[in-house]
Amino acid sequence: MKILDRLEEWIITFLMGGATLIIFLSVLHRYLAGLSIPGVQDWLLSLNFSWAQELCIIMFVWMAKFGAAYGVRTGIHVGVDVLINRLSDQNRAKFIVLGLLAGALFTGIVATLGGHFVWENGAHYAWLQFTGAELGDVPEGPTTPDLEWPTWIVYGAIPLGSSLMCFRFLQVTWGFLRTGELPHHDHGHVDGLDEGEALPVDVDVYAMDDNLHMHDVKHGKKGGRQ
Repeated sequence: MKILDRLEEWIITFLMGGATLIIFLSVLHRYLAGLSIPGVQDWLLSLNFSWAQELCIIMFVWMAKFGAAYGVRTGIHVGVDVLINRLSDQNRAKFIVLGLLAGALFTGIVATLGGHFVWENGAHYAWLQFTGAELGDVPEGPTTPDLEWPTWIVYGAIPLGSSLMCFRFLQVTWGFLRTGELPHHDHGHVDGLDEGEALPVDVDVYAMDDNLHMHDVKHGKKGGRQ
């Protein structure tokens, strides 16, 4: 399971970092190409970055689908649980399980319908072509405007991401039934710092007798000019 978790995180990191880098290079290219630099301007204008926007959109779509599954696993999705928390523990648990299973059902349906759409939108043709089978009247499917990629590759994020999200809902449900706890993301957590361990502070920012200089707790002196 840890392998799947790491793979999920690496995919999201790669897509986010790659899209950011492509956008940066595209904007930098557009800016520098507008400068009248002999030789350099002609070289920059010869470079084609028309595909950058489309590729970034595709990468962000894939990142959003896998990021949604990551959100289920880590408990960072926003939820309105005011009424749920007012129920008794027994009833609260039932509604939590019901909500998780509803999420699994919904994402499972989306994954199934998305898979069927991708298959009919060109994936079937690609599979027959890959295996060397008879193509018959199976449609090849459309391509993207700039990159001219088969659109089924782009839409593949729907069945893959939704399937992973469905699995995460079931995983969280099983964990809740076993332990009674839901995943919770602590935004104040600092990686590498053990729970209960305080950060070392040498300066007490509240010890300002003159409202100007902080006290150096470690050396017993006031900061600022001497």
